[in-house]
Amino acid sequence: MTYLSLADVEFIAREAHAGQRDKAGRPYAEHLRAVADGVRARGGSDEQIAAAWLHDSVEDDALSRAWLDAAALPPSVKEMVLAVTKVRGEDTVTYTHRILATPGALLVKEADLAHNADPGRLAVLDEATRIRLTEKYAEVRRLLGLPCP
Repeated sequence: MTYLSLADVEFIAREAHAGQRDKAGRPYAEHLRAVADGVRARGGSDEQIAAAWLHDSVEDDALSRAWLDAAALPPSVKEMVLAVTKVRGEDTVTYTHRILATPGALLVKEADLAHNADPGRLAVLDEATRIRLTEKYAEVRRLLGLPCP
């Protein structure tokens, strides 16, 4: 089977999230790029970089689970994307255990957390949101065994 190239995956992710903004009001594609770059900088594989581009696509309903299931992607990419996809109502312990149990997913989530917790991004949020997210990200890092920045 011929799989989608990284350039194809990036294009699909950018198109799927077109028009979306992050909590700071920035184009959502900037977050996707930062997570993919973070995975690359941490020595991640092409499959992990592809998962980074797609890491929020199913969770944010930018792409459907059916699309992911049918996509010309290696099974490991699909598994990583699903591992980092928070299920509505799911507790954090179950979520983090799934990430830890899925080969390659921890690096994707580490890069995601690093960008989400970037002080420059958090600084533009209102205080209550900044505090809530900072605590949330610290808890996820602790459960994943990642050092706090």
